Amino acid sequence: MKIKYLSALFLGSTAALYSQQINDTISKEAKIEEVAITGSRNKKRTVIDTPVPIDVIDIKQVSQSTGQVEVNQLLQFSAPSFNSNKQSGSDGADAVDPATLRGLGPDQTLLLLNGKRYHQSSLINLFGTKGRGNTGYDMNTIPIGAIKRIEVLRDGASAQYGSDAIAGVINVILNDRDKGFEGNAFYGMNLFKSPGDKDVVSDHKIDGLTFDFNGNYGTKIGSQGGFANFTAEFINKEYAIRNANPTVYDAPRQRFGDAKSQNVYFFGNIEVPLSDNIKFYSHPGFSHRNTDANAWTRKADADGNIPQVYPNGFNPIQDTSITDFTFDNGLKFKVAGWDADVYNAFGNNRFTYQIDNTINATLDIKSPTSFNAGGHSLLQNTTGFNATKQFGVLEGLNIAFGSEFRYEKFNVIRGQEASYAMYDVNGNIVTSNTDPSLLVINPLTGNIRPGGSQGFPGYSQEVNKSRNNFAAYIDTELDITKKWMVSAAGRFENYSDFGSTINGKFATRYAITPQFALRGSVSTGFRAPSLAQKYYALQFTNFQGGNLVTIQLASNDSDLAVKSGISQLKQETSLNGSVGFTFNTGKFTATVDGYYINVKNRIVLTGNFARTDLPPDVQADYPYIDQAQFFSNAIDTRTKGVDVILSYNETLGNGRLTTTLAGNYNEMEITSVNVSEKLKGKEDIYLSARERAFILASAPKTKINLNVNYKINKFNANIQLVRFDKLTLIGYNGPDDYQTYNAKVTTDLSFGYDFSKNISLTIGSKNLFNRYPTLQREAVSAGNTESGGIFDPVQMGFSGRQAFARFNFRF
Repeated sequence: MKIKYLSALFLGSTAALYSQQINDTISKEAKIEEVAITGSRNKKRTVIDTPVPIDVIDIKQVSQSTGQVEVNQLLQFSAPSFNSNKQSGSDGADAVDPATLRGLGPDQTLLLLNGKRYHQSSLINLFGTKGRGNTGYDMNTIPIGAIKRIEVLRDGASAQYGSDAIAGVINVILNDRDKGFEGNAFYGMNLFKSPGDKDVVSDHKIDGLTFDFNGNYGTKIGSQGGFANFTAEFINKEYAIRNANPTVYDAPRQRFGDAKSQNVYFFGNIEVPLSDNIKFYSHPGFSHRNTDANAWTRKADADGNIPQVYPNGFNPIQDTSITDFTFDNGLKFKVAGWDADVYNAFGNNRFTYQIDNTINATLDIKSPTSFNAGGHSLLQNTTGFNATKQFGVLEGLNIAFGSEFRYEKFNVIRGQEASYAMYDVNGNIVTSNTDPSLLVINPLTGNIRPGGSQGFPGYSQEVNKSRNNFAAYIDTELDITKKWMVSAAGRFENYSDFGSTINGKFATRYAITPQFALRGSVSTGFRAPSLAQKYYALQFTNFQGGNLVTIQLASNDSDLAVKSGISQLKQETSLNGSVGFTFNTGKFTATVDGYYINVKNRIVLTGNFARTDLPPDVQADYPYIDQAQFFSNAIDTRTKGVDVILSYNETLGNGRLTTTLAGNYNEMEITSVNVSEKLKGKEDIYLSARERAFILASAPKTKINLNVNYKINKFNANIQLVRFDKLTLIGYNGPDDYQTYNAKVTTDLSFGYDFSKNISLTIGSKNLFNRYPTLQREAVSAGNTESGGIFDPVQMGFSGRQAFARFNFRF
């Protein structure tokens, strides 16, 4: 393979360009003859050869120069079209960062592990978070220490990979090193300083203490190329609280900020030749995460507080526990000239809630202060077959085909009774038939006390649902000439719960000169509704304005949803188009790709319909339901944008300079709100202006990364600037309550030194100049930010400056 292609592989990708050791890497890899990448099943296709944009991110080298210890945040500050928001006060989303590609939904990007479909998180985003009503993937269940590289396909790929690939595909490639031990220890801390005139306060001047240790061990198995690679990693992160100054603002929340978390991982990558033509492989993985996140403050006189227990009020703590398994196994072999792969990929995600420092106020002083609130789980098992072969047609024809059978199971786990129940003065559960005189009253306000665990009501209903689907695909690539290639793919899928779908893709690339090529694609895509979206249900009783209110989040298959005119969920569909060019001289590389994504029938969670807003027959049949909301194929969206990546590397003095300028422009519009016939005229409830603003703020309109790295002998320096564009959200006070978050630039700086071939040290600062989101001074006094704090969670984060050190070693 020519060196210029390898340069393109690394230099033409978004974050690999940030590498401190790029020249060493290129020289070591110069003997590679085949490069397998996402988006092309042709093993001879390099990144610069593909008709669609692909980023290859060298995780090891990028992570060494940054203060990031999680995959989501590493990609957030590396790939311009990728956006992931840290959340605060958003229930389960405090433990799972919603992530998007090109501003689409968290569930519209497919995640692969070594080319095999990874399982989703069982969490569905509901309260106070981006991606509300969406499920998604939890990339932070995969440890950074286990990853060799990440390939990001920025193009619709449902015809190739199936559901969820509307925005693109992220393929995580595991380490396959077969000798020695590598490890690193990371220690970081936030150095708190208020961004305004003491508008923000914190518990400590130094907080967010983060410790990360990972070790990776590789060994050969036999003498025929077999190997085993294992990674163990531990991360501990403390709170980083950013409160509104209570002497200046009457903020409704006292504990806004990054949650406390602890992560344990163990991952493996094993490959063993069984004969000359057969290889067995296995990818076992386990992760466990505990997260403590603070909910909204309950003041001393709040109806949900018992002053004898909490004289000064309290801040409920959501202690979430995520246990995640993956176990992929397969055989690779050759038959009749075909490279075949038969596999089974298993994954399971279990997410449970323990609510601490809380109370069920209707039990008065007898109430426990900690509750098991239940949770949810998702199991996925995929059995598949792939085959690919090269043919001597024209300049080369590659044909790949395969099939999959997937089984999915979703459960909602009921919490303990007191976590969701409301009791009367005699200790009996309150129902619609309870005598109002028996309800528990707060003597300080005269209002009726709410039931359930404060901060997060437990699950009162159990759900156990499953489905299966069958898929078959064909994927072809033809080099018509040495300059011109075309690609076509088609896929059929049948789901047991909603039917069949067929999707196709066509792409082409033409090299006008050896350095300059045009490329483009057009495709259709789909995303199947998740089991959580179809079957999730939640009912709880609360008080609003002193009145007892029963709120029902009705499952899509419920009688309540059917009678309200909510159609059975069907697949989201998309039309994707992209066109661009690549330019590569070896030292200078440029890729520019424009895109268009039209999505119909996107699934979102509607607003709360009062009983009087529902059809008359529903009001008659459900007199005890005061408010209801539903999952619905509610909106159509259109997204247009462009990705630009420019890189340059040059020998400067005795060292090497590598620079990258990468940017994304993204513009989304909601083109239609698909209100059911029975709810016509209720568009503002179906999807309020506030919810529309949240959807449109999934990504800043522009995001620009500038990275400069200089390496000389044993020393290297790295600086990275990221500019996040302005965002506009809407507060709780109606459509005129605009909250503007101005454009901000964050600066990361690090210095590294190689003491030997086996030991190196990096020190640096993340967000060196202590940039915070725009302070919402008026909003926090009124309590109408989504977070209840002085600003909302936005893409740049909200913890301020961090200092860190990373010690790397190997033997």
